[in-house]
Amino acid sequence: MVVLVALGAFLMTLAGGWSAHRVTDRRHLVLGLAGGLMLGVVGLELLPESLEAAGTEVHGVPAALLLFVGGFLLAHLVERLLAHLPRHLDSARAGGTPMAAHGAGENHGRTPEVGLTAAAAMVGHSAMDGVAIGAAFQVGGGMGAAVAVAVIAHDFADGFNTYTLTHAYGNARRRALAMLGADAVAPVAGAASTLFFTIPEPLLGGYLGLFGGALLYLAAAEILPEAHHDHPARSTLVCTVAGVLFIWLVVGAAH
Repeated sequence: MVVLVALGAFLMTLAGGWSAHRVTDRRHLVLGLAGGLMLGVVGLELLPESLEAAGTEVHGVPAALLLFVGGFLLAHLVERLLAHLPRHLDSARAGGTPMAAHGAGENHGRTPEVGLTAAAAMVGHSAMDGVAIGAAFQVGGGMGAAVAVAVIAHDFADGFNTYTLTHAYGNARRRALAMLGADAVAPVAGAASTLFFTIPEPLLGGYLGLFGGALLYLAAAEILPEAHHDHPARSTLVCTVAGVLFIWLVVGAAH
């Protein structure tokens, strides 16, 4: 069941990569919906469950909340490091003169290894998404379904970014498709790995808290701003609210 659900993440990642190759005007609606689904899962399912499972407190604060904040900061740190990596390597290639951070369509002077490194980081992130799906199913079917919905939703953005990062830095289309394929397979492999071990409940609660913090960062700092950047439309906001309400219905039905 876990692996079958993770196949949804596989298909959504490929859909995101296909959209990066053939961008449509409706991408902002998909991202708006994905952001709402992720917010709903974090606030209505992941955080309550992690607080209940982790149990212990550290200096008067629930351990799950500390890990939740840690997950948010960790995602922010990784995102900042990846943002500075292209500028640093391009500067080294150009003899100390930083290349423009934007204008990804112009590959002159770009370092292909930068795109591959960033895409590889996306693949590792997707593998941890799969582990989160498996860990959530160890808590219960309702929890697993809610986390799976959030992961599948934001894997559209993962696929889009993996293809774009690889191709924008001068890599051939074949390499970009190979990295997209690796990113699509990663959550399935991560989910399958949890079939071979059972995570102790306190550790499980802590991991879900950490994952929830990272998921909140991706929704609030990456996906939702991107959804509203080019198309600040009411329809995008409606999709975001609809995503939160859908998760509320899923959580309510599961409990």
